[in-house]
Amino acid sequence: MFLPRVVKRQEPLQWGSFFIFAVALVVSLGVSCALLAVHGKPPLKALAVLWSGGFGGPFALEDTLLKSIPIFLCSLGVAVSFRMQVWNIGAEGQFALGAVGATWAVLAFPGLPMWAMMPVMFLCAAIAGGLWAAVPAVLRLRFGMNEIISTLMFNYIGILFLQFLVYGVWKDPTSFGFPMTPIFPKAAIIGPIAPATLGRVHWGLAVCVGVAVLLAVFLKRTRLGFELLAGGENPRAARYARMPYNLLVLLVMSLCGALAGFAGCIETSATVNRLQPSIMVGYGYTAIVVAWLSRLRVSSIACFAFLLAGLRVGVEHLQLDLQVPAAFGGILEGMILLSVLAGQFFDRYRFTLKGRS
Repeated sequence: MFLPRVVKRQEPLQWGSFFIFAVALVVSLGVSCALLAVHGKPPLKALAVLWSGGFGGPFALEDTLLKSIPIFLCSLGVAVSFRMQVWNIGAEGQFALGAVGATWAVLAFPGLPMWAMMPVMFLCAAIAGGLWAAVPAVLRLRFGMNEIISTLMFNYIGILFLQFLVYGVWKDPTSFGFPMTPIFPKAAIIGPIAPATLGRVHWGLAVCVGVAVLLAVFLKRTRLGFELLAGGENPRAARYARMPYNLLVLLVMSLCGALAGFAGCIETSATVNRLQPSIMVGYGYTAIVVAWLSRLRVSSIACFAFLLAGLRVGVEHLQLDLQVPAAFGGILEGMILLSVLAGQFFDRYRFTLKGRS
């Protein structure tokens, strides 16, 4: 009699990661189509709308690229913290605090020229997001509090704090009762790179490229970056080697918050040109999915951020064309993540048959 047995592979499958992701994407789309069919929607037409909405033309690609910018920045920070085995789930709240910090800079110094306004906005956004992320790190190091719970709870506090400001002291008196700040001055608005050729694609894209290069150099070429990666692989060994493990935890949390703050600053300045609650659309939560799909590799985050952004744009078109519920986007993201995580099992293990007498 032969019984199945799980054996760890000596080497991962060649092209295994790509194959697993492709199969996982097909499975997740298949399950999503089945859900749409149960809901009374035509699955094949839904797939066509999903594709054309996110990737089917210049305007769709432009919209996808714009949405991938904040997702990419949040994902970078989440990936770094996860590499350190610090489970920061709070990028959404840190994104909100970054937007608040950038808006405070605009309201506090409205007369600054652009060459001074932009650095001040990004600095305030990074400080606000970084400090917001540092609080759960201190709670973990000082009191042993689980950072998953604390960062998740801080998301709600950060979002509600943003709403408190735009419904209260920062509310534009000429907004006819809508919760939003006054529109930013021209010096505080991140403009498009080349309107004639790239349309609405703004200089936030250049920020993404610069941040990615600097982060890659930091992780691979500096001692602190090496200690960060080593501390994530084995915290006990890091402490035994007298690496500043507590400082590293605080560093990665603050870095994640600062990058999410950058994303909040860019979204507030370049996309809506003011602070309003509509900027909170779940980019921080999508960043967690992107980080896991990319296996925490900086080089892969851009691809998956673009893919997930395209699916978000496609789901928006599904809502308009087929009246699909807005929650379908979250279902699709979750199905992709679960399918990929399940498929990674076969990249590391295989089944064999073991005889039993």
